[in-house]
Amino acid sequence: MSGAFLVFNLIISIAIMIALILVPKFNPALSLVIASIYMGVTCGLGFVNSIETIGTGFGNMMAGIGLPIGFGVILGQLMSDTGAAKVIARTIVHAVPNKYVLYAVAFAGFVLAIPVFFDVTFIILIPIGVAVAREVNKPLAYVVGALTIGDGIAQTLVPPTPNPLAAPGILNFDLGTMVIMGLIIGAIATLISVFVYTKIHDKGFFDAEKDVNKDAEIYVEEDLNENQKVPGFFVSLLPILLPVFCILVGTGALAVSENVPWIAQFLGNKIIAIMIGTLCAYFIGYKYLGKNKVENSANEALKQAGVVLLITGAGGSFGAVIAATDIGNALVSTLNINSGSVLKTLLLAYFIGCIFRIAQGSGTVAGITAMTIMATIAPSVSVHPVYIALAALAGGISVGHVNDSGFWVVSNMSGFNVKGGLKTYTLAQIIMSVSIMFLTVIFALILPGAIG
Repeated sequence: MSGAFLVFNLIISIAIMIALILVPKFNPALSLVIASIYMGVTCGLGFVNSIETIGTGFGNMMAGIGLPIGFGVILGQLMSDTGAAKVIARTIVHAVPNKYVLYAVAFAGFVLAIPVFFDVTFIILIPIGVAVAREVNKPLAYVVGALTIGDGIAQTLVPPTPNPLAAPGILNFDLGTMVIMGLIIGAIATLISVFVYTKIHDKGFFDAEKDVNKDAEIYVEEDLNENQKVPGFFVSLLPILLPVFCILVGTGALAVSENVPWIAQFLGNKIIAIMIGTLCAYFIGYKYLGKNKVENSANEALKQAGVVLLITGAGGSFGAVIAATDIGNALVSTLNINSGSVLKTLLLAYFIGCIFRIAQGSGTVAGITAMTIMATIAPSVSVHPVYIALAALAGGISVGHVNDSGFWVVSNMSGFNVKGGLKTYTLAQIIMSVSIMFLTVIFALILPGAIG
């Protein structure tokens, strides 16, 4: 089968997937599987082999990250319910002078979004953001953008959220490298993005008269009940710090020795690392919530985890079919990609992520799909695959607009109309996407072997 025909079928399968999500409003997981069947059958795998490949791909993806995603969702929910997330946010925001408060707000969002989903993190932080905006006499649009930037970048680049957690398995590299590069590039991109976003709004980009929903209810930070017990700042951070420490122990041991001690291998395993963080969150929950509320919190988290796991697993199915068709060689040949085509490869990964993000809204679907397609090309390019993952993820977070659930969460919670949401949430995501991509290209050209 010709390479051009394989590439043509890939384009058609992507179009089918996007159309099914947009028109009949199918769940992305179902759309991914239908597109996978089309891809497999038209590329010569046959009906039976295509279905078997889809099942195998789903199973392999879940074997790699199913438990860590589930544990991570529980961890985030417990941090939210115990008040640990709010303690971290307040401490960070109030630790800096007013002129740096927007960076502190973004950094608080960055820290909390490592274990907690974007929507939940924003809902936790927006009341604090409203109070901060009033305290420093800044329009709310500034704070909303800073929250979106910090929250969105960590959610996109730092495990254990689904996309960065799946990246090492899809592109075959170490999870510790994803953690290190995600933290480094994410932190720098946050600073750059907040600076650029602030400068744009200093020009009067946001118009409170036209961009605010006058009937909206704005959520103001409530003082904690004096009888409500909450953990201290360091204790609140432990569920985040422990998994990162464990993963880096494993990565560090592998970097300095060929014979890695079993304890380092054990602690560095993503299942164990994230489970330790989750157990820590449980123990904190027992003290500050009680056993019954902890159980309810964990059960609520698993409701969210089900949809995420289904979409992520279906992304693995699509990736398995793509790999089985040997489309990687076809793409390399058709697009004239060789081992020196680093910039071309990164731009392709970014472009694929952008297309999916703009078309169907879900950053999870966009990032997973872009990485699975690029996994067929990555071995032929002389750059560490973490950069291909970062480029795909940057594209996958690029333009969140009215077909993105996060757009409505941010707009409604902030009291903005659609125009106001586009000037804050969408603008912030475009800026942070370009910032991540710019840094990814710079790092890939200067340090092609990555860190870790």
